[in-house]
Amino acid sequence: MRRVLVAAVVALLALSGCSAKDVVKAPSADIDVATPDMVAMKAKSDIEPCPAPETKDGGLPAKTVRCLGGGRSVDLSTLKGPLVLNFWNSPCVECQKESPALAKFYRDYGRRIPVLGVDAVDGYPGIALRKAIGWGITYPIVADPLGDLQGTKLSVRGVPTFFFLHADGSLTAEAGGKKNEAQIVAMVEKQFGIQL
Repeated sequence: MRRVLVAAVVALLALSGCSAKDVVKAPSADIDVATPDMVAMKAKSDIEPCPAPETKDGGLPAKTVRCLGGGRSVDLSTLKGPLVLNFWNSPCVECQKESPALAKFYRDYGRRIPVLGVDAVDGYPGIALRKAIGWGITYPIVADPLGDLQGTKLSVRGVPTFFFLHADGSLTAEAGGKKNEAQIVAMVEKQFGIQL
């Protein structure tokens, strides 16, 4: 029953063009985001391990999310800025268009501006991982398959959505849907007040 509800939420996002008025939080259940097949698939990819704790209170909610495809879980409150968080999911068409550009941004600028992907409200994490690898993503990805981050500072109304964690712990957001790396660079420069 829970998987049916998650599938319904995913279908709603897909049918709404990835910009649902509200992303509904599904009831708690366990969706495995690190099956043996997923762990093996990730091990053969260039996706980086999920980040280790960096601070005690970096400004993000004290919520722990699992690493997509296995690895250490991440308490988001232990991350510090500057950090770009990109919320996406596998059925989202706009995410499919944007992700290769974000992957290129990370290859070019990831040492200066880290990126963390968040596979959000996605009942099929194996498909999400396969797509991420196909899009050339190498930045770490965490999974929030049932929308546990909804109701926090990281609530999204649709995907793709960007959040920007600043060095002082403040958080800003901007809608996704960027088509190329230049648009992502311009957005990051504006959000962080920097020149890349």
